[in-house]
Amino acid sequence: MKRTCELNLSAIILAGGYSSRMGTDKALIEIQGAPLLQRTATLIQAYADSVYIITPWIERYQTIVPLHCQLLREICPSRKTRGPLVAFAQALNHVSTDWVFLLACDLPNLTPWFIGEWLKGLDQLSDDTMAYLPRHAKGWEPLCGFYRSSCLTALDSFIDGGGRSFQQWLQHHPVEELLVSDRSVLLNCNTPMDLQQIKDKL
Repeated sequence: MKRTCELNLSAIILAGGYSSRMGTDKALIEIQGAPLLQRTATLIQAYADSVYIITPWIERYQTIVPLHCQLLREICPSRKTRGPLVAFAQALNHVSTDWVFLLACDLPNLTPWFIGEWLKGLDQLSDDTMAYLPRHAKGWEPLCGFYRSSCLTALDSFIDGGGRSFQQWLQHHPVEELLVSDRSVLLNCNTPMDLQQIKDKL
């Protein structure tokens, strides 16, 4: 696939949730004929040097992910030791680029235009900025934004101390706001109602 940017960027897609509110695996739900996980991975491949998909269920997804995407097995000794922050840290160990784009697998409204606009902002960030994320009323949107891969040391330390919350971890580090002109692009497909709203707009 032709690269559309030359940034030093990798991508990590999280596909380890239980989809309890949806009632079925969100990653496999089809939108316009393609599973959500496949759509997200195919989209981001054009912008990233490497794409990593971390999940406890590699066998479930290996037939739908695009060629050249790397499936990583999330290690989950117990429910208390799992979650998106821990999965992110595990995947970061494989990243060699300066920046990583972290995404949930269920972002059906994400488009090339938004990604292209967001990437322009990376060059404008100060050297001490650890993350570049959208903000909402209760804090940061951690699962659709950019992180310096060098954050792994601080992240491991936070997790080793029992931390599991993105919001608590981000409070202690410099984060710049990623401005999003249309908030619907950040919609996660969490419930049957979300899914129906998405399909109604297609």
